[in-house]
Amino acid sequence: MLEDRFGQGMTFAEFLEVAVENRELWPKLYERAALPEAFAARVRALPGRWHLLVLSEDWCGDSVNTIPMLQRLTEAAPGVDLRLLGRDANLDLMDAHLTGTSRSIPVVMVLDEDFRERGWWGPRPAPLQKWVLEEGLKLPKEERYKLVRTWYVRDRGATMLEEVVSLLERIAAGAQAPPLPAAAAEPVR
Repeated sequence: MLEDRFGQGMTFAEFLEVAVENRELWPKLYERAALPEAFAARVRALPGRWHLLVLSEDWCGDSVNTIPMLQRLTEAAPGVDLRLLGRDANLDLMDAHLTGTSRSIPVVMVLDEDFRERGWWGPRPAPLQKWVLEEGLKLPKEERYKLVRTWYVRDRGATMLEEVVSLLERIAAGAQAPPLPAAAAEPVR
């Protein structure tokens, strides 16, 4: 099922072509997205093939601040690719990846080479999410969004990249065939 959904997803370039909201912002943030080589090297070192299936919408401020950097990551790592699906057209997937009770996006599902889901990330970097939930929700919406945008500009994608790359590394390490138990590795006497 997820292989079919991945196949139905849009590439980042296709997504840019149909984006209506933030139409000018998406390509600007993509152009500015400078991927640190250390992240690219870590992802290139992963064994196997990995697929990132992202639930998003073009109006989402968190998506516009994270997905362009994820695209840069996949461009630098041939073993990882990315496809985007609309949240609102895929509520079954969204409802399986709620943030509490909220349909918050983006949701980045990590699929292995057989398109099995191994984990997911979203909707925003942990320190920013903590701030939004503890302090940000006390502010008027416009003020909160302004501070969120400022956080993203200062962070330059570093926190999201660390979280997503670390997730990929943990999943890839667990995806390796486990060593034989000691008893099974030794001959029976």
